[in-house]
Amino acid sequence: MRLLLVEDNKSILTATAKCLEKSGYSIDTCNNGTDAQSYISMGEFDCIILDIMLPGKDGLSILKEMRNQGNSTPVLLLTARDTVEDRVRGLDCGADDYLVKPFSFDELLARIRVLLRRQSPERKNELTVADLSMNLSNHEVSRSNQKIELTSKEFAILEYLLRNKNRVLSRTQIVEHVWNFDFDCSSNIVDVYIRYLRSKIDEGYNLKLISTIRGSGYSIKEPE
Repeated sequence: MRLLLVEDNKSILTATAKCLEKSGYSIDTCNNGTDAQSYISMGEFDCIILDIMLPGKDGLSILKEMRNQGNSTPVLLLTARDTVEDRVRGLDCGADDYLVKPFSFDELLARIRVLLRRQSPERKNELTVADLSMNLSNHEVSRSNQKIELTSKEFAILEYLLRNKNRVLSRTQIVEHVWNFDFDCSSNIVDVYIRYLRSKIDEGYNLKLISTIRGSGYSIKEPE
């Protein structure tokens, strides 16, 4: 899943981005409100982690403009302020959640999972199709109760397919949700990773879960 992290404190930005990447998320980062607005207008994100106090434009102003423009992307506000008034103001501006600095990475990851779960038709920590199961909390994947080891990118692609099962996802959609703005979209990397996934998930099984829709993209469908 693709996240935008906006934080002007360099050490917090770096440490948090590393934590999120290690957990399998694709991360775009910036440290000011002006760049944040550009990222939000140009890209599609599954969740935005937004500091309130930012140079250029503050987080609450960015959030208000997002909501006024009809952008419903989940937003988790980060702030050093912990008064009831501050929390109420942030939530009234359209925030989905609120985390006070300093925070634990485990709590941040848990709150992100909750926000992503709210956006998914399957509001739970486990995604399934047929005998394939993915646990979002501990990043375990299994088929027919046999554990499957996946890299972070393989996990991210499979998660995106499972969250959108029975839908056809184009290569561009997969790139935009699994990689960041720096990625070369002309590459055939999606096809390469789909081959990796097939070798781990479908090889040896009569029922093949990952389908190629010629000229359109890839899909995981619930068996009839």
